[in-house]
Amino acid sequence: NEVRQILHNCVALSGHRYAYVEMLCTRGGSPSFSRDPRDAINRFAAFAVPFVSVANDEQLKRGLHIHVSDIMRIPPGSVDPAVKNYHWLDLVAGLYDAYDNGAETALLKDASGNVAEGPGFNVFALCDGLFVTPNSGVLPGITRRTVFEICQALGIPAAASPLSTETLRQASEIFITSTAGGIMPVTLLDSRPVGNGQIGVVTERIRSTYWAWHGDPDYSDAVAYGN
Repeated sequence: NEVRQILHNCVALSGHRYAYVEMLCTRGGSPSFSRDPRDAINRFAAFAVPFVSVANDEQLKRGLHIHVSDIMRIPPGSVDPAVKNYHWLDLVAGLYDAYDNGAETALLKDASGNVAEGPGFNVFALCDGLFVTPNSGVLPGITRRTVFEICQALGIPAAASPLSTETLRQASEIFITSTAGGIMPVTLLDSRPVGNGQIGVVTERIRSTYWAWHGDPDYSDAVAYGN
């Protein structure tokens, strides 16, 4: 409840009606610069800024262009991707790889060669009528979870399971998910059109439902802005 109130205050005091809200909890640092992590003083921070997106307006309208990078996602045995840890060295390397290949963002693979995730987003691919998203080596994002809830509500089959690059390339529709952007369609993968090269019909149905749910009391928490 205390964290909830802090976040509400961030939004209310900022005055933003369309905001990106984030909270961070870190181990912090030692006042004496000790290398002993037990000496660290924990830190909590929260902020609200005008809403930002992984994709810009043009990309959201025509779909993102993505490159499957050969940069490997850091294995879960080294850094647990299920924890939002902000260790982005591999993701940034993947971004540079994508830019070098004329794409706008990247998908990294896991140690088994399957698709994992991208810089700050999960991926869904429509394969033979089933939306598949990687089941391991990824952050199980809130928007990813919401997609499963939407698919269940709309009767759209969806599952978390290993996703090979070959299966991804055969997908008829692809989209990525993030708090920053919501449901973002992909229309070009490794310089090749996804499906017919247009935003998928099912993707658009999921995206419109996602934004509609923002106004649903079951999925929202009203902010008291005051005077």
